Amino acid sequence: MRLLLVEDDRLLADGLSRQLEKSGFSVDTAQTAKEAGILGSQESYRVCVLDLGLPDGNGLTVLKQWRAHRINFPVLILTARGDWQDKVDGLKAGADDYLAKPFQTEELVARLNAIIRRGDGRVSSTVKAGRFELDENRQSLKMQDGTEHSLTGTEFRLLRCLMNRPGHVFSKDQLMEQLYSLNDNPSDNVIEAYIRRLRKLVGAETIATRRGQGYLFNDAEH
Repeated sequence: MRLLLVEDDRLLADGLSRQLEKSGFSVDTAQTAKEAGILGSQESYRVCVLDLGLPDGNGLTVLKQWRAHRINFPVLILTARGDWQDKVDGLKAGADDYLAKPFQTEELVARLNAIIRRGDGRVSSTVKAGRFELDENRQSLKMQDGTEHSLTGTEFRLLRCLMNRPGHVFSKDQLMEQLYSLNDNPSDNVIEAYIRRLRKLVGAETIATRRGQGYLFNDAEH
């Protein structure tokens, strides 16, 4: 799941990126309003963490520009503690949630997952498709017989993408966009390799190939 982190404090941004990646996100970072505006309009993100105080402008201006151009990925703004006006202005500008600094990374991740679930029309941290349940908090897959399998970060991101929209065909490029950030340099056959690994868990018929189109998660009972 691809995330845009807009934060001009490099030390904070680096630390947050590592924690967010451990939680199943692939992270692109921007340190200026200009860079954020460009990335938000050109790349495909599921969610954004937006600091308001940027060296070349206000994060709210960036948010308003995105919304004016119908760029509608969920946005969580970071505000100064106790500054209620920032929170109000952010929500009016189109933000989906806010978090005051300083904060615990666990709360940030929980809030991000919550706004993504709302966007997907879910209320639970479990993604259910067919005979399988994917636990976002534990990054594990529960089988029909009740056994659980822990997943690597990339396996989790790929399976979550497929299971969130069962029956939808994802091209290889679309999956690469959601699995990797701009700084990553994955090999051309990395998707096929992870699909093979996941099929050993869920069965070849569950992750189907559409020749020339891509892959889909088949949630029909087998």
